Amino acid sequence: MARPSKSPIRLKDGHYIEVANKFSSSGIKIHRDSKKEIDHLVRLYQKSKDVTYLGEVKNGKFV
Repeated sequence: MARPSKSPIRLKDGHYIEVANKFSSSGIKIHRDSKKEIDHLVRLYQKSKDVTYLGEVKNGKFV
């Protein structure tokens, strides 16, 4: 097995949501450039998944 990376995680600029299965402790982060695209994904996934809006990222930090 390889050694884990020590470089910091760099997030792209844009909006992020986290999508997880119901009653699950972990999920995946999904990135989109515009708020309109994120709103569409929230409506798409909210029926069957737990969706959390994480916020907007600029210059690698959440605003």
